[in-house]
Amino acid sequence: MNILFRLLGISLLLTVAGCVTNPVTGKSQISLMSPEQEVASGAQNYGPAQQSQGGQYVVDPGLTTYVQSVGKKLAAVSDRPDLPYEFVVLNNDVPNAWAMPGGKLAINRGLLVYLQDEAQLASVLGHEIVHAAARHGAQQQTQNVLMGAGVLIAGVAISEKKPEVGALGMGALAVGAQAWQAKYGRGHELQSDEVGIKYMAKAGYDAQAAVELQEIFVKLSEGRNAGFIEGLFASHPPSQERVEKNKATAAKYPGGVRNKEAFQRAMAQVNKDKKAYENYQKAQKLAGEKKYIDAQSYVEQSIAQQPKENLFWELKGQLLLQQKKTDDAVGAFDKAIQANPKYFKPYALRGIAYYEEGKRDLAEKDLLASQRYLPTQIATYYLGEISLAKGNKSQASQYFQQAAQGGGEIGEAAKGKLERIQ
Repeated sequence: MNILFRLLGISLLLTVAGCVTNPVTGKSQISLMSPEQEVASGAQNYGPAQQSQGGQYVVDPGLTTYVQSVGKKLAAVSDRPDLPYEFVVLNNDVPNAWAMPGGKLAINRGLLVYLQDEAQLASVLGHEIVHAAARHGAQQQTQNVLMGAGVLIAGVAISEKKPEVGALGMGALAVGAQAWQAKYGRGHELQSDEVGIKYMAKAGYDAQAAVELQEIFVKLSEGRNAGFIEGLFASHPPSQERVEKNKATAAKYPGGVRNKEAFQRAMAQVNKDKKAYENYQKAQKLAGEKKYIDAQSYVEQSIAQQPKENLFWELKGQLLLQQKKTDDAVGAFDKAIQANPKYFKPYALRGIAYYEEGKRDLAEKDLLASQRYLPTQIATYYLGEISLAKGNKSQASQYFQQAAQGGGEIGEAAKGKLERIQ
């Protein structure tokens, strides 16, 4: 009987779903998402996705401008040139790149450092543009729904991590549902490789760069580079098969430019700051081991090398909070916000610091600011605490109910608050 009902459900979905033409292949396919819905979904989720993965890289805005110029060249020769394409560089050490439906793309700073020239950058962006142009996200969503896995695009949910309440463990601000991380199938990946190379060639780039890129990825995956496994390899698994197919495809498009000097000029600041980011990563590791003083030594070195990087000031503030140096922590979060006023995390951290100092009005202002950029379980919980202190039990209950849904220690603490309120 359950199987019968499921088949009836799938039949109903197929009836409701429309048949659309894939702009890349020209073939008809079933889709639960119209092209208009794709664009709307990308627009809705693009901001939260960026926030959940470090926010935009702002130390050198010229790098983003450069990446956008390369992306626009490729988008112009794609099979869907009229999509509202956007390209951002995310301030994230994990090597990764992704595309949302509707042409919203991102590439991490942590992936750019592994590239050698503009042609290799074009290979990454071309591949991602194909995912958007060929409606792979919509296809994946349709497949997941028909298989009973639910809707793929979920936005950003409340955290399911287990941070310490009040103690501000390093995971205290982990956000919930991953940003767009569609796990495309082998067919989608191979198609994006092949068509991406075509886009590269049409835009005037040397297609051999796509071969080199896959060779680099395969070598790194064999070396079990944890960052790649967590990032690019999780959603775009490399293989020798992809290398060989790229070789065959690239052979059809001889010639093309590499633009190595232009790429190196655009990457000059990131490369100059390489040691600062390495020290930052060491500080993060030590902080995770609760060696806060040692971690602070490394992050101070990072700040000395690049005082414009908001992530360094943010981590310094967290470390100071762990040492109960609340005033100094607030000062560090001030610097982080000044460096990047459009990133949620330092607002949330400073809000919690203010709460610890008993400055509830300032805490509430910062926590609400953080929520406007990205709702998090920890900020929701503290807003409940502030509402409760003000005597607004109804509002406090709403906040605690939301926080409770995230589970973990904060979820349990929120449930306890709800029981006491009732």
